[in-house]
Order: sequence, then C-alpha cells, then structure tokens
Amino acid sequence: MHFQHHTAQKLTIFVHYELNNAQMIQNIISGQKAEFERRLQEKYVQREAELKGFNTDMISVIIGPRRAGKSFFAMHSAGLETGVGYVNFDEERLLRVENFDEIVSAIRAVYNNPKILFFDEIQNVNNWEIIVNRLQRDGYKLLLTGSNSHLLSSDLATHLTGRHYSTYVFPFSFNEILRLFTDINLTSDIQQKCFEYVTRGGFPEVWVKNYDPDEYLTALFDSIILKDIVKRYRVRFPNALTDLAQVLITNITGEFSKTSIQKLGSFNSFHTAAKYLSYLEEAFLLFSVSRFSFKITEQVKSAKKIYCYDNGYFQAKAFKFSINTGKLFENTVAIELKKRELKGEIKLFFYKNQNQEEVDFVIQQEMKITQLIQVCYSIAETKVKERETRSLLKAGTEFKCDRLIVITNDYEAKEQLSWFGNTGEIEFIPLWRWLKTDEK
Repeated sequence: MHFQHHTAQKLTIFVHYELNNAQMIQNIISGQKAEFERRLQEKYVQREAELKGFNTDMISVIIGPRRAGKSFFAMHSAGLETGVGYVNFDEERLLRVENFDEIVSAIRAVYNNPKILFFDEIQNVNNWEIIVNRLQRDGYKLLLTGSNSHLLSSDLATHLTGRHYSTYVFPFSFNEILRLFTDINLTSDIQQKCFEYVTRGGFPEVWVKNYDPDEYLTALFDSIILKDIVKRYRVRFPNALTDLAQVLITNITGEFSKTSIQKLGSFNSFHTAAKYLSYLEEAFLLFSVSRFSFKITEQVKSAKKIYCYDNGYFQAKAFKFSINTGKLFENTVAIELKKRELKGEIKLFFYKNQNQEEVDFVIQQEMKITQLIQVCYSIAETKVKERETRSLLKAGTEFKCDRLIVITNDYEAKEQLSWFGNTGEIEFIPLWRWLKTDEK
C-alpha cells in the first residue's frame, strides 16, 4: 500500500508539473502574440527587400543583423494579421523546453490551429533544422528569421537544400530613410540627410523611434556579443572577443592579416584570432573584403579590408577623437556593395598594384570587371584628385574596365583624364546621388 501511495504521489507531481509547464509555454506565446499584434500597428517603412518563396510550399528564411527589422518586414510582407502562429526564440524559457511538441501544442491552442508558423531567431533552438523539416513534412508553411549568417551559408545549405528561399534584411538604406521624410525635395536637404545617415547608421529604431544612436548601438553591440557569440559558441575569453571587435570597428576600411589580428587581440594563436573574427562576421557585426588577384591562392593569402555592417557601430564603439568622415563614407559604400554581393549580383574586392596604388572597390560580374570605384570625401586638393584618379586609370587599363567612378561628398562631373598613356572617362558622383541610383 505504501509503495502504491508513493507511486501515485509521484504521478500526481509529474502531471502537475506537466500542466504547469504547458501553461507556462502557453502564457509566453500568448504574451508574444499580444506584442506581435501591437507591432503590426506601428509605423512601417516599405523595405527594398522582397520576401521570397512565401506563396510557394518552400520555407521562407529571412536573415540579417539583430534589430534590422526582419520580423517586422516578414509580418508586413506576408500580410500576417491572421492565420499565423508566431514564436520568438529570444525567450530563454522556451529554449529550456525539451520537447518541442509542447511548443507546437501551445501554438495550436493560442492561435487556433494555424497553418503558417513564424519562428523568430530560429538559430537559438538546438537541432532547429530537424524540427523545421518535420513540421514542413506535416504540412505547415514555415517562415523563419535568423541573426546569424552561418544559418544561410552552412546550416540551410546542408539541411534544407532545395527547399527554402532566402531573403536578406539589413538596417535602413538611404532610400528607405528618405521614405520617412517625404517632404524632403531640395538637393541641399537630401545631402544633409545623407550626412546624417552616414554618421548615425541605419538601424530602424534609431530613425523611427528617435533613440539615441550611441546608447542604442552600444547596448545592441553588447547584446550581440553576449547572446549571439559568447553563449552560442561558449567563448572562453569574452573580454578578448569584445576588445578585438572594438579594435576592428575602430580600424574599419583598414587592412588586416591573420597575424595582425593575432597581435591586435594578444591571442596565443592566429587560429583563435581567425575563429573569433569569423564569429563577429557571422553575427553581422563585421565583414571583410578580399584583395583582387587573378590567382585564387593569392586572394586567399593576401590581407583583407575590414568594414562594419552599420556606421552607427563606429560612432558608438570606436576609439576616436573626432568624426572620421572619410572612413564613414567608404564604409557606407562598402555596405551597399556587400548587400549586392550577398544577393549574388556581384563579387566584391579591393585592389593594390605593385606600387601600392589602391582602388577601394573592384566589382566583378561573371568573369568580367565591370566597375572600379574610389571613395574620396573631398577632391578639392589637386594632389588628392590626381592620386585617386591615377589608380583608377591604371587599373582601368589593366582590367580593360571603362566604368571608373569616384564617389565624393558634393563634386559631380564626368571628365576625360589621362596619366602616362592610361586614359579614360571618370565619373565623379556625390554619395547621396550614388545611394539613390538603381544602377550602382
């Protein structure tokens, strides 16, 4: 009798725990539903990205930096007012749930058996790809977001091959910011807004909710380091990782090698340094651009240039004593070109010849170099203009490329120039106009 009583007591406790656990999950998802519905009422800026695959039976995946507006974009692009079950996996209590079927059951209860499942920050879930595969086989339409580029480059390619469409969403572009200010028409006002964009960056909440960019991006930076890198990869030296990120952000537009990264972070091995850098790139904090060479082995071995995904990080986290407008202009251009590369439209490089004369950006499409771009805030000084155009003319001759561009602050012209037998037409275009054009 005592044994039976003890067993019944344990069973009662287990059932009570199960009920409490199920209720907890349901409460969390109900709270997220209320937040979801509130956010749908907030001001929305039409994004340049187009949601791919939503009207098919494929899985739609949206990838990009934290707080870039991925979920907001998904909600509005797919028209998700009804018929969708939404779960945000930035909630740690959900990540402790061992049986994912409990989460699905709660979604069914809260959303009345939805046919569409929208999972935010899916990369936080262990074995997410197995779960997603099973749910798709069960007939659900799936919409996923993630803040880790590895999700696209490796996980999706391995586990969802041929069964997903990917869309990138980044912080606001200049064109998207102009949609917030429909009364801006004068060139001087557009140019002023462009300078504001260059210095503040493009994170939506900085513009729509007028948050202080330095405070906002400092908190976001810390959150990305902790949530998306330290916890995810169980980083042993988080302070070294933070220091490396801050040093690299300070030195955007500069070159680095594996050994220089090792020295910057005082790492014992360049393998650790390279690994930490890859974490920063996967989390959409930084990206690198390779030096162009016709030999692939030289491309791999050569130093790379470093950029950050939003200028606001430079303002918030870099060691600096003044606004470095030149760096910010070049980083702005790099971001736009990187977006094109991630879409598969171009391949992006920089170039240096044997005399160390540099071209900031080399654009390759298929097997041809189609554009050579320099970024120079001011070319008022003759020596500066000669230096920038000389490198372009030489590279233009070498690559047989006739689209030569110098992006400036305010100078606009097309000039036929030559340098010791190297001739070509160079287009000088203000940054604001270049950002607005569809033919970058």
